[in-house]
Amino acid sequence: MAELPLDHVGIAVRSLDESLPLFESITGAKGHGREAVESQGVEIVFVGRGPGRIELLAPTRDDSGVAKFLARRGPGMHHLCYRVPDVAAALARYEADGFELIDRAPRAGGHGHLVAFLHPRSTGGVLMELVQHAG
Repeated sequence: MAELPLDHVGIAVRSLDESLPLFESITGAKGHGREAVESQGVEIVFVGRGPGRIELLAPTRDDSGVAKFLARRGPGMHHLCYRVPDVAAALARYEADGFELIDRAPRAGGHGHLVAFLHPRSTGGVLMELVQHAG
């Protein structure tokens, strides 16, 4: 398998309006692509462009995964995301290799991309997201 490129680092925050200026100041980059992802109960915005950009995630409802994460751990790094050409094929390979899947099939993510997650129990304690860019 070819080396997977880092797409972004997800950071859970309580409020995009409060957190975005801080991350813009730290990185010197502007936020872009702000969007609500209703299916996941979050609002997202990216800071920076290209590999290794930051995705800020704020919950839009109390039962979302990000809201639960914030209640347990507070704000901070939520996940690492790697770009794959085919999320479904990547899931099949990771499952065959013994990784625990959170998603058994790709689901809709932000900006029309397909995403899926690997459980931190099988990835050294770090939530891993796989993303297949649209188009």
